[in-house]
Amino acid sequence: MTTPHAPVAAALPLRRNRNFNLLWLGEGVSVLGTATTAVLMPLLAVTGLGAGPGWMGALTAAAWLPWLLVGLPAGAWVDRLPARPVMIASDLVAGVALASVPAAWAVDVLTLPHLLAIALVNGVCTVFFRTAYVKLVVDIVASPQLEQANGRLFGTESAMQVVGPGVGGLLAQAVTAAGGIVLDALSFLASAFCLWRIETKSDGNRVSAPESLRHRIRAGVAHVAGDRYLRALTVIGGLSNFGLTGITALLVLYLVESIGLTSSLVGLVLMLSGVGGLLGATVAARFSRRWGTGRASTWLLIASGLSALMIPLGAPGWQLAWLVAGQAMAGFCVVAGNVIRSAWRQRYVPEALMGRVITTTQMVNFGTMPLAGVVAGALGAGIGLRATIAVMAGVHAVACVSILMTAFRPLRELPVRTDSSAARAGR
Repeated sequence: MTTPHAPVAAALPLRRNRNFNLLWLGEGVSVLGTATTAVLMPLLAVTGLGAGPGWMGALTAAAWLPWLLVGLPAGAWVDRLPARPVMIASDLVAGVALASVPAAWAVDVLTLPHLLAIALVNGVCTVFFRTAYVKLVVDIVASPQLEQANGRLFGTESAMQVVGPGVGGLLAQAVTAAGGIVLDALSFLASAFCLWRIETKSDGNRVSAPESLRHRIRAGVAHVAGDRYLRALTVIGGLSNFGLTGITALLVLYLVESIGLTSSLVGLVLMLSGVGGLLGATVAARFSRRWGTGRASTWLLIASGLSALMIPLGAPGWQLAWLVAGQAMAGFCVVAGNVIRSAWRQRYVPEALMGRVITTTQMVNFGTMPLAGVVAGALGAGIGLRATIAVMAGVHAVACVSILMTAFRPLRELPVRTDSSAARAGR
C-alpha cells in the first residue's frame, strides 16, 4: 500500500527529506542516551545499591521480557494507529520514567525494585516505539531509498554504541551514575520533539479493524508462519541471537579473568564490535547493488556465523587478535545484513500487517535472549568460560549457515511482495 505522500518523498534526495532528517537526528540523540544508560544503570545498581548477580540478571531480563509479554498485542494495536503519535508517547513515558531515577537518588529513596520497574517500563516503551518506527520509515522514505535510509539509521546506532559507553563512564565519574541518567531522559524528550516536527499525512488515519484483538494477533502470527521467507528468518534470528547473547553475557568476564585485560582494554575490544557495525552500515547499500539483495544478505549472514567462531580462539598474547577480529567482523556482517533485510521487510510486508509481523518476529528474535543469558551463566560455571563461548559461537554459526537450507539460497534478489499476500493482509 502506498502512503498518500510517497510521491513527494520519491521526488526528494534523502539529504533533502526533512522528515527523514528529523527522524535521523532524534534517533541519533536518543540512541546516544540509551548507550550511556546501558553503562550507567548497571554501575548504579552495583556501586550505588549493592546489586548481586541475581539482581543484575533480573535487570537484564526486564529489558527484553516486554517483547514476550506485550509484543503481540502491541503489534496489533500499532497496526490500527498512526505511527508518529505512538512513538512520541513512548518517548515521553520513557523519559519521565528515567527521570524518576536521579530524582529518587537525590532524595535517597532509590531502590533496586525501582530500577527493575524502570527497566520494565522502558522495555514496554521500546516495544511500541520500535514497532511503530518501522512503519514511520516506510511512510516518510521512498521505497528505492530504504537501503540508504536504513544504512544511515543503523550506522548512527552503531556509532552511538561506540561513543556511548565512554560518555557513560565519564558521566559516572563527573556527576555519579544516577546523575548521568539525566542525559538519557533528556534524549527521549529531544527525540519526541523531533518526531513532533515531522509532517506526515497518515497521522489522522486510523485503520478500521472491527475484528477482535485476538483475531488480529492470530493474523499476524499466521502471516509469518505461512510465509517461507519470513518464517525462515525468524527461526534463524532467534537461534542466532541466542548464540550472540550467550557470548556477550560472558565476554567481559572472559576478557578480565581468562585473558587478563584491564578495564580500558576491555572497553577497546568491545568498541571494535561497534566500529565493525558502523562500517557494515556504511557499505550495506553498495553490497546489495553489486551482488543483489538476496546474495548479499545470505553471504553476510554466513560470514557473521563463521566470524564468531574466531572469538573463542582468543587467548593471552597475540592470540587475542583472533577475538578482536571475530568481534569486529561479526559486527560488520550482522549490521550490514540487518540493513539489507530491514529494507526488504519494509517493502515485502503489507502495510496493514507491518506492526504485527515485526512484533511476531521480534518476540522470537528477542525472546531467546533472556534464556541465553541464563544458559550461558550455568554452562560457564559448569564447563568454563572459553568452552561456553565456543558452544554459543557454534550455535550462532549453525543458525547462520542454515540459511543455505532455505528458499533464500538460490536468490540473487530478495523476493517482492505478491498480490496474494497484500490481499490476505487486507482481509
